[in-house]
Amino acid sequence: MELHDKIKMMASEIKDDVIAIRRELHKNPELSFKEYRTSAFIKASLDELGIPWVSIANTGVLATIENQPDSGEIIALRADIDALPIQEETGFEFQSINPGVMHACGHDVHTASLLGVARILQLLKSEFKGTVKLIFQPGEEILPGGATKLIKEGALSNPKVQTIIGQHVMPSLTSGKVAIRKGKMMASMDEIRITVKGKGGHGAQPHENRDPVIAASMMIVALQQVISRHSDPRIPSVLSFGKVIVNGAINIIPDSVHVEGTFRTFDESWRDRAHGIIKNMASSIVSGLNCSCEVDIKKGYPSLYNNEKLTDAIHSFMKEYAGPQNVLEADIWMASDDFAYYSQQVDACYYMLGTGFEDKTNGSLHTSTLEINEEALEFGMGLMAYLAMRNLLQ
Repeated sequence: MELHDKIKMMASEIKDDVIAIRRELHKNPELSFKEYRTSAFIKASLDELGIPWVSIANTGVLATIENQPDSGEIIALRADIDALPIQEETGFEFQSINPGVMHACGHDVHTASLLGVARILQLLKSEFKGTVKLIFQPGEEILPGGATKLIKEGALSNPKVQTIIGQHVMPSLTSGKVAIRKGKMMASMDEIRITVKGKGGHGAQPHENRDPVIAASMMIVALQQVISRHSDPRIPSVLSFGKVIVNGAINIIPDSVHVEGTFRTFDESWRDRAHGIIKNMASSIVSGLNCSCEVDIKKGYPSLYNNEKLTDAIHSFMKEYAGPQNVLEADIWMASDDFAYYSQQVDACYYMLGTGFEDKTNGSLHTSTLEINEEALEFGMGLMAYLAMRNLLQ
């Protein structure tokens, strides 16, 4: 039997078990770096499979499957395990039981899928030479990101990893399809926090106040020119503000306004220059309106780069497993992922796993109504297991 047919059969046989794992994880989500129950569940699952593991970065888990490790490649497969601070509104039987916490980015799918991959590779380990490291990573959703902690604690060393592969669910892509792109894949991400300070007072007496609401409003609108008038249009960039805190009332002008947003791009030189432009423009605009501001820009994840040689090989393996018609060219994605830190250390490939439905919409990532087509779990774990095997058998 061909390897891809064997793995497809194995994935089909354990599909229901992996879906049950996904639902258990979905029902019990935990926020970044607080994934204690999730970590314990992963460890217990690995124990059942007879796969050795160690704790890493507190709530992370690093497992190893190997056969003749001194004579083969060393590859890593990564799944992130944390959830988001979102109140779920799906109404599923396995909806989150933790108020205000939801697996709204598919990390439950990533984790369940990797546990399925672990089961397949453990059964097939006599057929390859080398080592597979399974990285169950905490804290992808908040800075500084769990990847940095795992790298510092040796996840990619002892023994040294040559290749790392990761996947991310994509609701806009139909289940059974996958999208991949070599080179620049995902954007960098920086957090912006601005406090505009004025002098509050009665809304009926604006002439006696220094209105930070007006200043913050004009600042937010004007800062869109950072992209439209300062950025080279050939460099993808995004500047978005998603949080504005104004603690006033209909007749109360507050003393200050707090604004939070994000800046994303693919060019490090422009990234640094943009930070300065944002600070100077914000200060100039609010000072012209008789206010002042404090601007804090926290540099986050770098852009994610897929190694071209590795990605070409992965692309070819995907077509072997899924058929050429189901392997698509991914667009660049302005979202960010701390998998980018791994891509700075070793050859890396990150791809998009379709989790959408043919006949209905299923919500988007980071929303309270995200729905995953669970048929994608069978395809996703089989595909990743095949990619690992093909890399080891080259």
